[in-house]
Amino acid sequence: MQNKVTGVVLAGGLARRMNNQDKGLIKYKNKPMVKYAYEAISQVADPVFINANRNQQAYRQFSSKVISDQTDTFDGPLAGVLSAMMHAKTELLIVMPCDSPLIKPRHLQKLITALIEDEMDIAVAFDGKRLHPVLLAVKTSLQGSLENYLQQGHRKIDKWLEQHALIKVDFSDEADIFLNINTLTELQALEKQTVE
Repeated sequence: MQNKVTGVVLAGGLARRMNNQDKGLIKYKNKPMVKYAYEAISQVADPVFINANRNQQAYRQFSSKVISDQTDTFDGPLAGVLSAMMHAKTELLIVMPCDSPLIKPRHLQKLITALIEDEMDIAVAFDGKRLHPVLLAVKTSLQGSLENYLQQGHRKIDKWLEQHALIKVDFSDEADIFLNINTLTELQALEKQTVE
């Protein structure tokens, strides 16, 4: 890899719609969802962190680099991104959620390439209709900006993204990769309809 990239899988949420189960550890096709994310991101980034605020021991079976948010108030995905920026020693960070098992290394690489080639601060996934803000490549030099944003009590990821030079990377030709799993019903439905 020409530009060294650090990766982070976000598994730090409370998953309220999953009966507060830890989403990354829930199995999809007999494999914990975080494993799909970790395997995909490991192809394009090194090191790879898993951002988890509970069950850290369970996550350590996938990566020795398990990091938590700087606060214990479950401040949302941006808090996980900030924590990864603080640990990263590279200029670029690639971020993905733990609950999107259809995302492949080439999708992540497409974000990294767009960020570098277009000389932007952030490249975020776009499905033709809406942004998928937890799937993004970002410059770690934005750490100070993100820290300030969170310290002011803001949590909305889209609003922070819009403050920077942002490129929307078009994945409208394969928008189904963004199926993320928020409820056990969605999990069962996705298992039925996707074929390996």
